[in-house]
Amino acid sequence: MRMLKPLDRYVFAEWLKIFAGTALGFPVLVIVLDLTEKLDKYLNRNLSPQSIALAYLYGVPDTMFLVLPASVLFATVFSVGSFTRHSEITAAKASGISFYRFIMPMAFGALLAMVAGLGIGAVSPYTNARRVELLKERQFSNRSSRFNFTYAAEGGRVYTIAGADVEQRTLNQVVVERKGKDATYPTYFVSARSGKYDLRRKQWMLQAGVMHILPSDAMSISIAFDSLRDRRMTEDPKALMASSKVPEEMTFAELGTFIDALERSGSDVGALKVGRMLKIAIPATCLIIMLFGAPLATSTQRGGTAFGAGISLVTTVVFLMLVQLTQAIGSKGLVPPNLAAWLPGIVFGSLGLLLLARVRT
Repeated sequence: MRMLKPLDRYVFAEWLKIFAGTALGFPVLVIVLDLTEKLDKYLNRNLSPQSIALAYLYGVPDTMFLVLPASVLFATVFSVGSFTRHSEITAAKASGISFYRFIMPMAFGALLAMVAGLGIGAVSPYTNARRVELLKERQFSNRSSRFNFTYAAEGGRVYTIAGADVEQRTLNQVVVERKGKDATYPTYFVSARSGKYDLRRKQWMLQAGVMHILPSDAMSISIAFDSLRDRRMTEDPKALMASSKVPEEMTFAELGTFIDALERSGSDVGALKVGRMLKIAIPATCLIIMLFGAPLATSTQRGGTAFGAGISLVTTVVFLMLVQLTQAIGSKGLVPPNLAAWLPGIVFGSLGLLLLARVRT
């Protein structure tokens, strides 16, 4: 901040105050609305007030991740609108400072919000998992068997199982996958004809299979086995009857491994691919939406605060609708899933560049 000029510090401080208020205020509003709707359900589960409060605290990162672009938009529209109404932008232009230079501190703030969004997106899968645990959202099923399913386990491991029987504590046609990084932590695949759960050791014994170790793309080591004890496969048979982690509880890398495993089993993964890419596209939208909101806000000097709020709310709603729409078309294969995740950003980025080009500098 010492390298910034006084005007830069002033513009950034005004923008930051609004951004901080909305970035923290939106999650509080979401918590109040959600708690009002679901409190009876949580009390029926005999959850303590402390568990409910802690669960909602763990839910804040996920909510904040989703509202960061809206917070950047509100901060940009309200601050630029205020500067315009008080003729501060006009005074800056008279001093030889262009509109593009004037909004540079806001662009810097939006860039920081983007970095923060990427960080929050990396943390939120763990906080989401803890929230689900506290609220007892994931219940075990009473069924005794399950067929042709994929289970996302801890540590980025994925199980593809043709059949599981709780009463017999057995598995049929099992594939265990783990995505590695390099030769010291290699990728491996274990395929086995069957598996038996050891009640004493709390582990699975896989039988009649092959283990493929991939230290690099150019090297593959295959080891056949009669039996193999997987010390990390500790989920009991009943746990495999429950739904595994949902995409919101997986990191970018874990979700990629899960998608690869589903693709090999022939499942449709379009929606998952869109959701995975949104973990990057949504934070990047912070910078894009700022470039859209800044020139748009120069027209709010007549409408005042109410007009600025209206523009921000309408834009936020349109953006969220576009996200939902692109998720639908991406999951159906109408456009490539990764491209679908970036379409809202492309639309608003194009409009923002057009509006910036038309602003009097």
